[in-house]
Amino acid sequence: MEDGKQDRDEEFGRFMTARWSRLLRTAFLLTGEPHSAEDLAQSTLERAYTAWHRVGTADDPDAYVRRVMINLHARRHRRKLKEFLAPKGDSGLVREEADRGDRITQAVDREVLLRALAQLPARQRQAVVLRYWEDLTETQTAHAMGCSVGTVKSNTAKGIAKLRLVPALADAVPQGRRA
Repeated sequence: MEDGKQDRDEEFGRFMTARWSRLLRTAFLLTGEPHSAEDLAQSTLERAYTAWHRVGTADDPDAYVRRVMINLHARRHRRKLKEFLAPKGDSGLVREEADRGDRITQAVDREVLLRALAQLPARQRQAVVLRYWEDLTETQTAHAMGCSVGTVKSNTAKGIAKLRLVPALADAVPQGRRA
């Protein structure tokens, strides 16, 4: 009996280690605050661990865990917890470095995008983050958000439309890259 629990713990440990940074990034994009992101990622993995017999045997364990994260975030949002994507004073904010090009310009572009994302309603932010940061299909996003594909399309379109109206963000995107 003890061997089964140890095997389960080791399997979960490997899963958690392999996915931690991606879960933390997604959590940060959803909550906008580093400490809240860590709490959300940890709570997500806590739930995944307690249900590991279902998660580990699921067709797509990543999709299962994403759904858990979205549900936890939605519950917190419904409780009216304040979320900030660009906290005042940026103290302790860990910045993700861009991979290519002029690093200073990319950092400025990222800050502009995070501030713009902070202005979106939670469901639109979830749809945009899952579709464009996580690069999920509409079907995968709908599954993660617990809604229809049409709702994902609507929330994504509305979110992108609002982002396009942000003047600072429009200036940050080169003309050739606009969709």
